[in-house]
Amino acid sequence: MRLHVPIQLRWSDLDAYNHVNNVEMLRILQEARILAFWADDAQDPDDAGAAVLDSGVGGKVLTLIAHQEMEYLAPVPFLRLPLDIELWIGRLGGASVQVCYEIHSPAGVTPRVLFGRASTTLVMVDPVSGAPSRIGERERDAWAPYVEEPVAFTRR
Repeated sequence: MRLHVPIQLRWSDLDAYNHVNNVEMLRILQEARILAFWADDAQDPDDAGAAVLDSGVGGKVLTLIAHQEMEYLAPVPFLRLPLDIELWIGRLGGASVQVCYEIHSPAGVTPRVLFGRASTTLVMVDPVSGAPSRIGERERDAWAPYVEEPVAFTRR
């Protein structure tokens, strides 16, 4: 099962070539990841879905990026409708999680275009000691339905 997160493009995401800049693509992935996995103070904890990480200052765990990779398949033009970012867990380790992505054209638009694939490995870290922190039972339970094969990059 995958999460679908709509991300609205901004005019400032475009570069001189009139497509979304590669740096902005990483920002888009970050925004989708935060919306999918970080808890909102206003949400009901029993109805959080995959959004279970503490997003507040002073949280019990930090998430640091250990690895990030992206494969660009087609330029992303400016679109008024939000991109459809599909997210899933490619690997759920002891203290790390691999978040996988496919960046698609807006939901309902045909033909559906796959603009790119990506992967981000996050390491959970104790904010006091700086040591890796094991992923808790609550997070494992919330993320288990979204575990599937990691993203397969085609241009290797």
